[in-house]
Amino acid sequence: MSSSSNVKLMHSDRRSATDNGTSRPRQSSGQAGGSRSDRPETRKPTSPGVTASGGPHKRTASGSQRMKAVEERRIERVQVTTRETLTSRTKSPERQPAPPQAQERTKPREPTRTPSLDNRPRSSRTEQYQSVPWNPEASLVPHTTAPLASRISIPPLASQVPQSLQPRPLHELSLEVEEAAILEDLLLVFMGYEGQYIRFGKNYNPSVEKERLAGPSFRILPGLDPSLQDLTTTMLKMATHYMAIEAFVEVQSREEFGAVNHALCAAIRKLLHDYLILIAQLETQFLTNPSFTLHILNLHTLPTSHMMLQIYSLAHEILKRNSLLEEDLEDSDGFDDIENILESLREGGDLAPGNIPGKKICKGGSVLGLITQRLETMSGDPAARSLLTSLLRSSSRPYMMMLNEWLHHGSIKDPHAEFLVREQKSIKRERLEQDYTDEYWERRYTIRDHDVPPQLEGVKDKVLLAGKYLNVVRECGGVDVSKAVKDVPLSFDDNRFLDNVNSAYAHANESLLNLLLTTHALPARLRSMKHYFFLDRSDFFSYFLELGASELRKAPKAVNTNKLQSLLDLVLRQPGSIAAQDPFKEDIKVEMNEVSLTNSLTRVVNISGIEQGETVQTPASAPTNENEKNASGFTSLQLDYLVPFPVSLVVSRKTVWRYQALFRYLLSLRYLEQQLVSCWQIHNRAPSWSHKSSNRELEMWKRRVFTLRARMLVFVQQLLYFCTAEVIEPNWQALMAKLNAKEDSKDGVRAVRTVDELMQDHVDFLDTCLKECMLTNSRLLRIHSKLMQTCTMFATFTGWLSRELQHSDSDLSGTEKPSTMSKEQWARNATERRRHSESTSSSSSAARPTDEARLEKMVEIMKKYEFNFSRHLQILLDALNHYAATETVVLLGLCARLSTANQGTEYSGLRTDDDGTSQI
Repeated sequence: MSSSSNVKLMHSDRRSATDNGTSRPRQSSGQAGGSRSDRPETRKPTSPGVTASGGPHKRTASGSQRMKAVEERRIERVQVTTRETLTSRTKSPERQPAPPQAQERTKPREPTRTPSLDNRPRSSRTEQYQSVPWNPEASLVPHTTAPLASRISIPPLASQVPQSLQPRPLHELSLEVEEAAILEDLLLVFMGYEGQYIRFGKNYNPSVEKERLAGPSFRILPGLDPSLQDLTTTMLKMATHYMAIEAFVEVQSREEFGAVNHALCAAIRKLLHDYLILIAQLETQFLTNPSFTLHILNLHTLPTSHMMLQIYSLAHEILKRNSLLEEDLEDSDGFDDIENILESLREGGDLAPGNIPGKKICKGGSVLGLITQRLETMSGDPAARSLLTSLLRSSSRPYMMMLNEWLHHGSIKDPHAEFLVREQKSIKRERLEQDYTDEYWERRYTIRDHDVPPQLEGVKDKVLLAGKYLNVVRECGGVDVSKAVKDVPLSFDDNRFLDNVNSAYAHANESLLNLLLTTHALPARLRSMKHYFFLDRSDFFSYFLELGASELRKAPKAVNTNKLQSLLDLVLRQPGSIAAQDPFKEDIKVEMNEVSLTNSLTRVVNISGIEQGETVQTPASAPTNENEKNASGFTSLQLDYLVPFPVSLVVSRKTVWRYQALFRYLLSLRYLEQQLVSCWQIHNRAPSWSHKSSNRELEMWKRRVFTLRARMLVFVQQLLYFCTAEVIEPNWQALMAKLNAKEDSKDGVRAVRTVDELMQDHVDFLDTCLKECMLTNSRLLRIHSKLMQTCTMFATFTGWLSRELQHSDSDLSGTEKPSTMSKEQWARNATERRRHSESTSSSSSAARPTDEARLEKMVEIMKKYEFNFSRHLQILLDALNHYAATETVVLLGLCARLSTANQGTEYSGLRTDDDGTSQI
């Protein structure tokens, strides 16, 4: 039990021996100066009793009589105590009436007592004691989560004592007796008890926690001299502060208030211990020094009263934040609620009021912030500054232990959620494999902005990153957590505090950078991804497309991905290819994405709002369904990449999605180029296209087809060249230059100095590529999609155009070889005629159109293709000019090269932006 509890029990026992402490009149042998009757036997004789005639009460006169009275009262108390059982004393700390034997033994000593202040005969008083039942009991209160809290029930109030046990009114006492009585009462009140003449306010209920935390008000029984009353009233504020602080220590020592509050309460408890020692010293002065007066008591307690006021004010602020005194209007951060409650339930916790993680409690950094704020406010008061500095140093020790553990081991030991870094334990690193939001890195460890101590406000980001970096290194086995952290600052006022944070941050950053760049070979892995996703030196991939063409022509749901994966593995191990020497080729996987690239990118753009001023638009359902209906394995093919931890922090699912978007875009251009090249081969090898027809109109139509095919091929090749050679390659070289640059580099390239810079540079590289490849602008995506559809449809309908041409050209349908054809061409033509006739033999017997009608239809179809391609290309050129001037200047070069595909048409030349927009 604490020293304060011992003092309380001592005084409780003393009060019980002096007629229940609050009610018995001041009598001789415990009456004359009766409040002093139970003082220790070392008391020097200082004051005579008051005579029966009401003469002056002089504290320096009859010392021998006062000493005898004290000795007699002490003997009487011992005799009474020996006759009580341990149980009865436990139940009632108040004094029971003396047994008859004790009364008989003390009777012979009555003549030696000092004259009584109460002239009533003893027999009448004994009858009153026997007639009035007064049996207060003490009990043990249940355990709380505050281990050092008092477990003894609150003593009964003086207002509940029977009238017969009330003390003699103050106006009947002399001035010096009043001062002596008030002095003794003050010494009791200073320790939290009621006196005979100083009692709790009528509205105070010590059983209500809120009232105990606010502190009791005191009232002095009427009749006290005004000068003594003013001085007493002033000193009673210290008693109010003491009792409020004592209640504050008990409440804030509960488990849910956290280690910082516990340390603060421990420091305050030491101060209260010194306070009780001071009261004991003052009582010794009162008992032994005849010149000890109320004014001297006031002078002795002034510094302590100021200290108690400062502690009370601090405690009052903390209780207001905890809504224990009044509602705090400040908003609290409720981010922890759901995650931490769920985590608490997973770990077998309950939802008791003190255990709810989201409950608004002022703890941790908030408490340190309050102390720091008061320290700044009281900077002109040396005593208050010294006190608050000591409290801040003591309460910050557990916080500094958590901080050092985080900075030097990368782990959080924070059972009460009071550290500035919040850990979401439910977010585990295994989720990196399917996390498309970088949740592990961005949300597993975050800052509690409302709970950051002022001392850490300027370096909170460094604290967060230092621990995050070291946490990754620790999970990879690079930190020995069993090694104790030594030679680190243990308080905020240590001169090494900021140096400790900065050095820990530099060490953690250097360790993780070295782990990523050297141990896990991040540059080599990024180079490997460039080969696969950006089709760099991709001879192996062209071979893969040839081998898997039969599967890739199927619908996405019908494609056998296992077969494609086997073909890819076979191609990657082909000797002589760049992939054969790649140590990471096992991490590349084949998969199908049934959502078209344009629809996927449009959804991302509409959700993320990349474009400023662009309204959220939902793609029309008809084009979406049509595109996905006509999808094939070539348009749905995408690669996936498996990345181990901790490289997955840099190459996360979020960044892999960017790689996949760029890959699908480049693959679509490559596939369209391949289709148009196949058209060129057909146009050059098929006799229906290669020979010069005698029909001039038909020959002119073929020239228009050749020209449109060439324009489309120029468009696709220029776009592919721009994306690879002018967008991806320069940005890639810039990223590699940053990774490989040294700190003392003189070529103007800034080296990557932190892991977050590395991650941000990687994401910036991908975002720049997406933007400059026109994949983050919904308007450009729509125009580009229509151009790609037009080119794809033209390449797809080449076979149909060849059949129509076969029927429309009279030279090819005759029985004799035209002079413009060679024998080989005529033989191939015969073969094609037989194939076409077999394919059309099962057709309906409806009348076939004449050659003129076929030709007109073919000319009309070509006009539509030419119109759509030229019109949408010109709209694209106008949009590129606009965005090159306002956002992305690199688009200007692409615009200049693509304009050659429209030269000689009615759409050549620039158009206004409004015209272009209206035709989209």
